[in-house]
Amino acid sequence: MERNEFLKMLGTASLMACAGCALESCSSSDPTVPAPPTGVDFTIDLTSSANTALTADGGSIYKNGLVIVRISDTSYIALSQACTHQGTTVAFQPSAGNFLCSNHGSRFSTTGSVINGPAASSLKRYNTELTGTDLRVFS
Repeated sequence: MERNEFLKMLGTASLMACAGCALESCSSSDPTVPAPPTGVDFTIDLTSSANTALTADGGSIYKNGLVIVRISDTSYIALSQACTHQGTTVAFQPSAGNFLCSNHGSRFSTTGSVINGPAASSLKRYNTELTGTDLRVFS
């Protein structure tokens, strides 16, 4: 094998190894990303001062690994709060109507689906049920 051919082969092998590392770092199976909460079932008292953010459309709170958002006076959503890319807490952006991960810019819809990455998998969505001034959040 000539020197030129060897260097080309070495360069190609190095490039493929680096590409594999880059792809792996963006995978959704990052062990540092917390799993979405399971067995969720709790009630939020909307009259409590700790939950005043939920008295206005677009307001949000974090509780038990979830982000809970008021969409309208009778509609609430609850999603897992950890970005599926690297686990950074997502924040609801009322003006855009979606969730943003400030770490790498992933965006998620109100259903939890990925709008743009690098996140490759959706946020888990949980059920909500409003009864009077009590908001139940459950799996």
